[in-house]
Amino acid sequence: MALLPIRLYGDPVLRRKSVEVPEVSEEIQLLARDMLETMYDADGVGLAAPQVGRSIRMLVADASHKDGGAGGRVFINPVILEAWGELSYDEGCLSVPGLSAELVRPEAVRVRFQDETGATREEEFHRLWGRVLQHEIDHLEGKLFVDYLSPIKRALIMKKLKQLQKEAKSGIAL
Repeated sequence: MALLPIRLYGDPVLRRKSVEVPEVSEEIQLLARDMLETMYDADGVGLAAPQVGRSIRMLVADASHKDGGAGGRVFINPVILEAWGELSYDEGCLSVPGLSAELVRPEAVRVRFQDETGATREEEFHRLWGRVLQHEIDHLEGKLFVDYLSPIKRALIMKKLKQLQKEAKSGIAL
């Protein structure tokens, strides 16, 4: 397994819409393991493939330390089928280090996805698990949490965002 460089705000790959994974190959399984290792090393709870430079519909997540569950999980070609409730939470991102913001998102989601074996699943996720999956699925659509901020809040963090863009263009990664 290997640690992968995490792409920073301003890297164009973070704004591309990801393509579906056609099959769960050994290469995809290896990438998933590397992404989990990278996520844990960066002390994250989720990591989408675009954040490591791959424009494919895959993410890894582990909110079990707060919300229980089986630990790290792989989500390939995830689709949110339904969302409900409301939860406010201070949200951050490994690709936007040092910044966070209070965002309101649905409290729960029903997601269809393939696991690391290629099996199709449909499950409900609540609280932090639901939040993480919404955040990471946004990455697969080329969206970042800062896109949800009001113009005033975005203006307040613009200096830091511009610094991250500069670092991304120079090839600096965490």
